Amino acid sequence: MTIKTSNNRQNQRDRFLPQLGEKEGASSRRKFLQQSLLTGGAILASGISTWSFADGKKYSKHDISRFAKRLKPLGRILELEGYYVWGTSPIVAPDGKIHVFFSRWDAKKGMGGWINGSEIAHAVADQPEGPYNDIETILAPRGEGYFDGTTCHNPHIQLVDGKYCLFYIGNSNKKTNTKRIAMATADSLNGPWIRPDKPLLEVGSVGSWDDHCTSNPTFLKHPNGQYWLYYKSWNTEEYEHPVDPAIRGNRKYGLAIAEKLEGPYVKYDGNPILDYSKLGNNRQLEDGNVFMENGRYYMLARDMGRFDHEVGIILESEDGIHWSEPKISYFGYSHYLQQPPAPSHLKKYGRFERPQILMQNGHPTHLFVASQGGKYMTSSAFVFEVKYN
Repeated sequence: MTIKTSNNRQNQRDRFLPQLGEKEGASSRRKFLQQSLLTGGAILASGISTWSFADGKKYSKHDISRFAKRLKPLGRILELEGYYVWGTSPIVAPDGKIHVFFSRWDAKKGMGGWINGSEIAHAVADQPEGPYNDIETILAPRGEGYFDGTTCHNPHIQLVDGKYCLFYIGNSNKKTNTKRIAMATADSLNGPWIRPDKPLLEVGSVGSWDDHCTSNPTFLKHPNGQYWLYYKSWNTEEYEHPVDPAIRGNRKYGLAIAEKLEGPYVKYDGNPILDYSKLGNNRQLEDGNVFMENGRYYMLARDMGRFDHEVGIILESEDGIHWSEPKISYFGYSHYLQQPPAPSHLKKYGRFERPQILMQNGHPTHLFVASQGGKYMTSSAFVFEVKYN
C-alpha cells in the first residue's frame, strides 16, 4: 500500500473516505480506515496518479470508474452447506422484498459442476444483504432429449411487460458446445415457471464468430420498444484447434433484437459489438450485465486481460451498441475485506465474477457478484451497496 507521508495525511484520508460513504458517522469512518489499512484498501494520496494496494497491484487513477467509487462492501450471502453458489440475479417484488435467482450445484462436483449439474434456485429476503429464506429449486436439468438436459445456469431476472422473465443457459451434453440461452416466464416471482421447449437464441453458422454457443445473457427493453438480448460466444475451430494451446477461443459479445418478447431474435449485422481479440495477449471479457441509468447504457463485465483477471470493468454507451473503452468497476476481494489464504482446490479465489445489478427507481442500488471461498470454502454470492451518484 502506498501512503504519502506529510502533515496533510489526515486531509488526504478525509478526501478518500467520503467516496465510500460520506454520510456515515465518525465511528464508521474510523472503522473503515482501520479495515483498509489492514486489508489492502486503497489510500489515494494527493499528487499521485495511481492507486496502490498491499498486494502490490497498482492502477491508474484514470482507469478507476466513478462506479467503483460508489461501492460499499456489505458481505457474503447464500453460503449454503453442500453447495457451490454462483451467478445471483436480484429483483424487487411489489411488496418490497428482495428476490434472488442463483445457480447452485453439489459441492462434491467441485467448481466444474456448473457445466454438468447446475440448477437454478430462488430465495427471498427483506433487504439485499439478507438473510435469505424460502430457498427452493425452480429449474433443474431435465435429462436426455432437452436442450437444458444436463445443466441450468447463469440466471438473469427481468420484469418485462408485466411478466417475469428468467433468462438462463442450459446444455445437453455436459459441454460448452451445446450451451444455449433460454427464457422461462411466470406471472409471479414465486412461479410457477413456464419452461421453453427450445432455446431463445441459437448459434451462428459454421465458421462464424458465434458458432460455438450462446451464453451469459443480459437483457433490456429498449426505449424504442424493441427487446434487446446481449450474449457471449466464441468460435468452435479456435476453441478445438487453437494455434496457442493456452488460448482456447476468444470470448466476444453480440446483440440480438426482437420486436416481440418471445422473439424471433435477429442478430445485429455489426456483431460482435465487443471484441478485444485484436488487442492481442488473449484479451477478452465475459459475464456482461447491461443496465440504463440517466439515459445512458452501461455494461458491467468480468475483465479477462484488459487490466488483469482480478478486477471487473464497466463500459458506457449512448446507443447500447458502440461502447467506450473500459474502466475498472470493482477490485478483487482483498481490496475490501480479509479472507483466509487460498485453498488449493479454488483456482478463482479472490476475484468477483458474474456481476448483476439490483435496480430501484431507475438507479442501481446494489451489486451482486459471485466469489469462491466463504464459510464452506466452496463459493457464494457477495453484495455491495451502490451509493447514489
